Amino acid sequence: MDLFAAMQTFVRVVEAGSFTRAAETLGSSRTRVTQQVQQLEAHLQVRLLNRTTRQVQVTADGAAYYDRCLGVLAAVDDAETGLSVATRVPRGRLRVDVPSPLARLILIPALPDFFQRYPDIQLELGVSDRQVDLIGDNVDCVIRGGRIREQYLVARPLGALQLGCYAAPAYLAAQGVPLHPAELAEAPHRVVRFLWGTGKGFPYALRRGDERLELQSRHRLEVDDGNACLAAGQAGLGVVCLPHYLAAESVARGELVRLFADWRVTPMPLYLAFAPNRHVSAKLRVFIDWVTALVAERAWLETPGEP
Repeated sequence: MDLFAAMQTFVRVVEAGSFTRAAETLGSSRTRVTQQVQQLEAHLQVRLLNRTTRQVQVTADGAAYYDRCLGVLAAVDDAETGLSVATRVPRGRLRVDVPSPLARLILIPALPDFFQRYPDIQLELGVSDRQVDLIGDNVDCVIRGGRIREQYLVARPLGALQLGCYAAPAYLAAQGVPLHPAELAEAPHRVVRFLWGTGKGFPYALRRGDERLELQSRHRLEVDDGNACLAAGQAGLGVVCLPHYLAAESVARGELVRLFADWRVTPMPLYLAFAPNRHVSAKLRVFIDWVTALVAERAWLETPGEP
C-alpha cells in the first residue's frame, strides 16, 4: 500500500462526502478509492469511516486522523516547494472557479503574464456563475460576486463591482425610456432578473442624493450567468443591471444604452474565498496575490472599504 496516496484519498473522501465524488475529483474509480481506504483502515487497525447507502460519515478516530493527514500533506507540499528555494518557483495543479464575464474579459487575457511568472503552475479554471462547492468539488479557491454566505470559508475582499442599468435601443424604442427607476415596476417595462447564489434575484438598491429605493420590477426571464444577462439585454428582452466593465463594449458599439446615470446602484462586493482547512500552498498564495493586484488596477472596481 502506498501510504501517502491512501492518505490523500482518505482526505478527498472526507471532503467530498462520498466515495463516488472523491473518485471523480481524483480521476480514479470508486472501487480503487474504496480499496485504498479499506487498506488504510487495516493498516491503522481503526475504522475511519462509517458507510451507509446514502452517505459517508467520519468516525471520531477518522476526524482526528483527517486533521493529522492535512498537516502531513501540507508539510509534503512545503517540502516540495522548498526544493526550489534557489528560484522560489511554485509548482503544481491549481483549481480555481471564477464568474464567466470576469474570466472572459479580465482574467484569461491576463494569464500570459501569470504563466510567464509561474511557468510550473498548471491552472484548472472553472468558468461559471454557479455557487461551486469548494470542498466537494476539490477547488482551491473561487472568485465570487456578492456576499459569501458559507461562514466556514475564508473570504478576502477584492473590491466591489460598480453597477448600472442598461437597455437596448430597440427595447427603449418599443417600450419608452424610463426616467425613474420606479417605472421599471410598471407595464410595459420588464427587467431581466439575475439569479444570485441560491436562486434568488440579486437585490439591487439605488440612490440619488437623499432618495433611495430597492429595484422592484416585472420579469419574464431569469438567468444565472453574467454573459447570458448581457446577451438578453442586447436582444431587447428587458432592462439589465450589469457591472460597468461587462457593459462597456456594448455601450461603445451602440448595443446598449445606460439608464439612470444620475443614480448610483449599490456596488456588488467581489471576493476571493478558500476553505480554511486547506493548506495555503505556495501556488495558491501567489495566485491570490496576482489576482488581488490584477483587479486592483481596474477603474471599474472600488477598493475594499471605499464608500
